[in-house]
Order: sequence, then C-alpha cells, then structure tokens
Amino acid sequence: MYCVTSKDGTKIAYDKVGQGPALILVAGAFSYRKFPQQVELAKLLSEYFTVYNYDRRGRGDSGDTQPYEVEREIEDLQALMDEAGGSAYVWGLSSGAVLALLAAKNGVNITKLALHEPPFVVKAEDRKPPKDFTRNTTELISKDNRAEAIKYFMTKGMGAPSFVVSMMRIMPGVWSKLMAVAHTLPYDAALLDGYMEGKELSAEWWSSVRMPTLVLEGTESPVSLRHSAQALANVLPNAQLLSKKGLGHTKKLNTKKISPELTVFFTANH
Repeated sequence: MYCVTSKDGTKIAYDKVGQGPALILVAGAFSYRKFPQQVELAKLLSEYFTVYNYDRRGRGDSGDTQPYEVEREIEDLQALMDEAGGSAYVWGLSSGAVLALLAAKNGVNITKLALHEPPFVVKAEDRKPPKDFTRNTTELISKDNRAEAIKYFMTKGMGAPSFVVSMMRIMPGVWSKLMAVAHTLPYDAALLDGYMEGKELSAEWWSSVRMPTLVLEGTESPVSLRHSAQALANVLPNAQLLSKKGLGHTKKLNTKKISPELTVFFTANH
C-alpha cells in the first residue's frame, strides 16, 4: 500500500502494479481498491500499464476529511495523477466514471479516458431516482442508519429489486463490505446530483473534455444506462461508443471481457 496526500491534507491510499504508461482506476459506489473485481482488473491490465488502484476518500485505508465536496474528490484524483508523473490514462466505473468525467472537465491532465456506464438519466421516460434522493441518502447516513441507506440507494437510486438487497444480507462477507463503505453513499449521490433528472446532455457543457474517450456499455444492461452511454458518446468531442455483451456492471464485473477492450483503446495511436 502507498499513500498520497490530497490538497486538503487527506491521505489517499493506493496500490500500484505493473509497468508501462500510468493508468488510474476510479471505482464506483460500494467499491474500493480491495474489491475482488477491482483487484482482478488491475492485475489483468498490469501486463501493459502501471496501474494505480486507489481507495476513494472515506473508503478502505483512505482518509475522510469533512465536509465532503465533489471538488475534493477531483483533487484526490489530481494528487494521484501528480504521483503518476503528471498525466495518465483513466478508467472510471459508474459514479467513478462521473468523477473521472468531471475531473477531465476541470482540467485534470487525463490523456485518454474510459467511461464505463456512467449512471446519468438522460431520457424523460427512463426510471429516475426520487427528486430528494441525495438529501434522503445523506439523512439516512447522518442518523447512522447504514442498512436502510444501502437499501434506499440500491432500490431507489440503482433500481435494484428489493429481493436483491435481501439476498445480499445473507451472502457471506458481502453485507459487511457494503456496510463498511455505506457512509460514502452520499458522496456518490452528490456526484450524480443534477444528472439523473431525465434531461438531455449539453454538448456545450462537456465541450472541454477533448481527450480520446471510450464509452463502454453492456448490451445486457438496463436501458437507462445504455441511453446514458450513447448520449455521452454523442456529446463528447472525441468519443467512441463500445457496446458489447458482457460489459455491463450491475451484476458481477466481467474483468476478462473488459480488460482487453481497455488495453486496445489505451494502447492505440489516436
């Protein structure tokens, strides 16, 4: 384990494997650097890249300086970028893709960007979280009601059926891992605030994200995620869409299908 210090003094823990150009992995909600699929993906990519796999603030071994602001998470990514030599490739999953995208918009020196099913809601007819989703998530955590926050985030935010949450509660080792990072769910909600209302994406708003970008979606994924990926690929100035079976993330992440696609994209001459 290594650590960098973010701009506000927060320690950010990361692992580093492999050799080659720097590639930073940005996890989504509930995930952290020791999450099994995150470790597998880092290992598979390490054949071609120096992979930085980190704990977003509040998770694993990273610090959690309060109050939380999205800008602090962007600074965390910048601190890792500085540690990697000042520029890097970046892959972000789900809310981690939103974080990576916002970092790119705010000038973090990402040379190539892979956005994996960012959970925007871009069509009025697609399922949307409640309007007070961020406030409710934050309120549940402020009352230390982690179990209810997990259920609320998964069902109302991610659209998972209630029985999925019930199953997770009885799966060995799964529920305890979710509980350990539940207090960071308001952070993911804050990242998505304003982007889940069923509105079209603005090409002007994202016009500064000019690096080569790959937007990934699984053909088996929920329609709202697919609409989001397609919309982003359309509005970003230098993006391509990759749609394939097995690239979805709402169940188990298929690292053996994802890693070759990322390797081809990041090693290609653009």
